[in-house]
Amino acid sequence: MASPEDHARIRWKLHLERPPAAVYAALATDEGRATFWAERTVASQGTVRFEFPGGQATESKILAEEPPERFELVYFGTRTRFDLEPDGQGGTDLTLDAWIPDEGLRKQMAPGWVSVLLALKAAVDHGIDLRNHDPDRSWTQGYVDN
Repeated sequence: MASPEDHARIRWKLHLERPPAAVYAALATDEGRATFWAERTVASQGTVRFEFPGGQATESKILAEEPPERFELVYFGTRTRFDLEPDGQGGTDLTLDAWIPDEGLRKQMAPGWVSVLLALKAAVDHGIDLRNHDPDRSWTQGYVDN
């Protein structure tokens, strides 16, 4: 039987060609996050400040840093965990779990995570930044390539 926590969870999986250490560095360092996730992040004393186009920002508490297997934080008020496993061929199988009790917010955040994960894949596997970096064309205006 599914628990209430299971009903509140978004789960996405992603395969990457790069090893877990490279994927972990993209998720857990300011330099890595700047390649796909936020315009800028600043990690300090167990938190990460994310800054996005258009001036939006959020402070996230880091819950777990277990290189190269797990990075977990509270992101926009939701517990979010990235688990990384070697695929046996030099790549990584990533599982993202985000627990969002509010159904409406969960429906809004589910596609956002797809956007973030595909931007991660483009950056880590191919060295490509899919974002437009335009504050007038950000997520809040409906653009997925913010």
